[in-house]
Order: sequence, then C-alpha cells, then structure tokens
Amino acid sequence: MIIEQIQIGGFEIFCYILGDTQTGEGIVVDPGGSADLILERGRDRGVKTIKLIVNTHSHVDHTMGNRSMHEATNAPIAIHVDEASALANPNMAMLGMFGAEPSPPASVLLKDGERLTFGNESVEVIHTPGHSPGGICLYFPGYVLTGDTLFVQGVGRTDLPGGSYEIMQSSIRNRLFTLPGDTIVLPGHNYGPTPTSTIQREKDENPFV
Repeated sequence: MIIEQIQIGGFEIFCYILGDTQTGEGIVVDPGGSADLILERGRDRGVKTIKLIVNTHSHVDHTMGNRSMHEATNAPIAIHVDEASALANPNMAMLGMFGAEPSPPASVLLKDGERLTFGNESVEVIHTPGHSPGGICLYFPGYVLTGDTLFVQGVGRTDLPGGSYEIMQSSIRNRLFTLPGDTIVLPGHNYGPTPTSTIQREKDENPFV
C-alpha cells in the first residue's frame, strides 16, 4: 500500500494519502490544507484517483481542506455518523480563527467495523470517541491512523465540546492497545519526538495513558 504522510500548516497537522499501487486509486485522510499540495504529493507517489475524503473527526484543523479537495476530485466526504452534524454545523468562530471555509456535508456516514476499499486495498474503521464523539481511527495490518485520539507520547485533548477523558482512555486501552504491538502509529499531529511510533512503544512510554 502507498502511505504518504504530509505535514500541513502551523498546527503541525498530518494529512495522509493511502493508495493502491496497482490501480492508482486512493483516499485522502484529514485534508487540513491546500488540495493542490496534497494531490501533488499523491501523484508523486502514484495515486492518480481519489475515491474518498475521510475525516477522523470534525474539528476545523482536520477538515478545512474538505471543500477544495471535493471540488478538485469530486470525491465524497466520509465521517463517522456521530460526527456528521458537527461537520455540517461548524463553530463559526473556529472557522474564522483558521481562516477556513465550511466543509460540504458528509455524504458517507461511517460506523465501527466498516471497511473502506480503494483499488485492491482496504482499511477498517475503528470508532474511538473521547477527543470527540465520532472520532475514528483507520487500521490495516501493520499500521493505524490514530487522528487526534493517540499521538506519539501524547493523547488528544478532551476539554472541547463532546470530549471525555474517561472515554478517551477507554478507546485507547480497549481499542488501540489491543492491536499488535508492532503496529505503526500514524498520528493526526506532529506533536511528539518522532512523526510515528508503535502501539507497543506507546503502551510502554506514553505518560498520558
């Protein structure tokens, strides 16, 4: 599988492109910036067609590229069913702070355990609430995209509307820390000492879990 990690903007957001090497079909996860930059990086890695725009949650820093990405690719936007209303009704003050346009509403509503297919590849949706009610991670053997649930040596904040520290801890311990220890963690921000980690390393070293 093609895996491209792209750091965007002053908040050190990680956007990801996942693609199938044989068909050139892929998905974009959390387009937090310019569609042109993201798509160029994808093309450089062999991703020619974007099938789906996936948001791990609805917060503006992860969704503010949705509109330009949708306009550039005509790909539908996908988000967990519990996060769809927040995406469609954003906090206008937050949009103003980021200088962002509202996202189009999601037309694909995700649920736990669903598989997203692109070309000959697929990823599994893992519902991991805590940072937000409909937060998700995306798992495929060897890798997990953890959004703002689990960072390298950190976790997502829980003081925003819909956040819960107790639920976050449960999501990490019962959903993510049960994955194989050598699974590579691909976080939603570059907040740690390294841009990636492993599940075992976070189990052993993360001071917030």
